Amino acid sequence: MRRFTWFNATSLTLGFAFLYLPMVLLIIYSFNESKLVTVWAGFSTKWYGELLRNEAFLDAAWVTLQVAFVSSTIATVLGTMAAYVMVRAGRFAGRTLFSGMIYAPLVMPEVITGLSLLLLFIGIGLDRGVFTIILAHTTFSMCYVSVVVSSRLVSFDRSLEEAALDLGCSPMQAFRLVTLPIIAPAVISGWLLAFTLSLDDLVIASFTAGPSATTLPIKIWSSIRLGVSPEINALSTLMIAVVAVGVITASIVTKRAALRQQADQRAAERA
Repeated sequence: MRRFTWFNATSLTLGFAFLYLPMVLLIIYSFNESKLVTVWAGFSTKWYGELLRNEAFLDAAWVTLQVAFVSSTIATVLGTMAAYVMVRAGRFAGRTLFSGMIYAPLVMPEVITGLSLLLLFIGIGLDRGVFTIILAHTTFSMCYVSVVVSSRLVSFDRSLEEAALDLGCSPMQAFRLVTLPIIAPAVISGWLLAFTLSLDDLVIASFTAGPSATTLPIKIWSSIRLGVSPEINALSTLMIAVVAVGVITASIVTKRAALRQQADQRAAERA
């Protein structure tokens, strides 16, 4: 165990301040009375009301949630299938090309991905809108899901599947009743990762979005170019609050599950 030193304490304090002090200032100035975001004029919550009455931001948020939910769901299904093939199919013709096509978006710059998808949509005559954003987000987030799920499948005990097959299950039933419940945490983690990446994406969405579909990151970016509005501070504060509640809830659920598992193990040992 490392000893406590003033150097470690100072480094830790400066690191957390660098990460979280901007967020704290953003939250404080979201309650600023003044329209100037850098001049404090008193406490007020009026900008939250203005945000709730801003149809442009609300429409962009709704589009973003729709795109994130649909694209992450499709990416989870395709990524899980790709991971299963990569881990279980062994060597087959075209395996190197298949794995390269899956993992390419991980190292490909987002500008190149967005531009190539834009040229593809123009070439096939597909009008840009919500559908094209969903296709683009599914393309680049599927690889993240496959990486997460494949890491779980590599450490999976295949004797459980073999036991299910010996007991009369078909391969599909063994996957649905045995494999999928065990790898479910990895699948859920991949879905959450894809959902977060879709919510946060700006570059690819800016290439594939049309005039009728504007995501929240695009709307925020276009608004900041004209000057930072207090409504953006209020919106960012709400997003930070949602993320904080989600993290705290997940931590509580995980801790309770760990305590329940420990209690079950102690009860089994006593029995």
